[in-house]
Amino acid sequence: MVVGSRVVKRDLETRWLAEPSKGPLQATLRHLQTAFVNFWAKRAGYPSFKKKGRTIDAATYFRGCFTYRDGQVRLAKQGRPLDIVWSRPLPDGAVPSQVTVSRNSRGQYHLSILVEETMASLPSVGARVGVDAGITALVALSTGEKVTNPKHEERDRVRLARAQRELSRKAKGSRNRAKARARVARVHGRIADRRRDCLHTLSTRVICENQTVALEDLPVRNLLRNHTLARSISDASWSELRRMVEYKAGWYGRTVIAVDRFYPSSKTCSACGVVVAELPLHVREWECVCGAVHDRDVNAAKNVLAAGLAVSACGEGVRPPRW
Repeated sequence: MVVGSRVVKRDLETRWLAEPSKGPLQATLRHLQTAFVNFWAKRAGYPSFKKKGRTIDAATYFRGCFTYRDGQVRLAKQGRPLDIVWSRPLPDGAVPSQVTVSRNSRGQYHLSILVEETMASLPSVGARVGVDAGITALVALSTGEKVTNPKHEERDRVRLARAQRELSRKAKGSRNRAKARARVARVHGRIADRRRDCLHTLSTRVICENQTVALEDLPVRNLLRNHTLARSISDASWSELRRMVEYKAGWYGRTVIAVDRFYPSSKTCSACGVVVAELPLHVREWECVCGAVHDRDVNAAKNVLAAGLAVSACGEGVRPPRW
């Protein structure tokens, strides 16, 4: 790293720059350049300073700054290989091109290895499913199945509140406050880990069992303005579930169709197509004039699937017509 005619690493005030490998330093400059390019292109705000301990600390090592041999990773300027508990083995014959070491607020270290891998599409199946996201049931499927909402945050709400009360009593800047902040972070991390595992299991199952998945384009940001349901909606994490379904569909050759958010899926009879005028949220079952009795969520999932298939076949919109 050279500024003008002097080497910054040899200055007394910045000699610490010579302690780490050149890889993390170069990666930091690349990230800063990307941030400013996005700012100038008006895709993001002005880059903010990432203070140590307030964000996820990470260091990226490019090829030449690390070695991978016999399942062991050795970073540049590190005395011995890293002690790694592998979550899954690397693909056969994969050559890592980048390694990122990160530390979260719980003090846990994670190693992310970038390799080139070709994802094989799953065998084609004839099944199709509509998905309706909810709170009581995490999702309702057009097959009639309902997946119970685990409510991870609610299960640890008492423990989280206790940890936050203890944090509020500690003096700012003290070691006890740092310990209390770590306890709060551990509770939040436990909730996030269980939620992520549940969503991964559900999204993988939906993608593997169905060729086409239709779901609603929900305005989650707007729904969070409802202070009565905001906490439950955040705990359900509908946006994360949709994100997982979409990228896994791209991996495995599946099709995902998003239905317009204004389509009255709950108020439309999936048997005859009649749209009821009013259907309050507390009404979970209702009977149509044709005699069909509907579960609110399952009926919505059936309508979402029908609307999604119509979009796929005809390219028509699913927004209700204006008379």
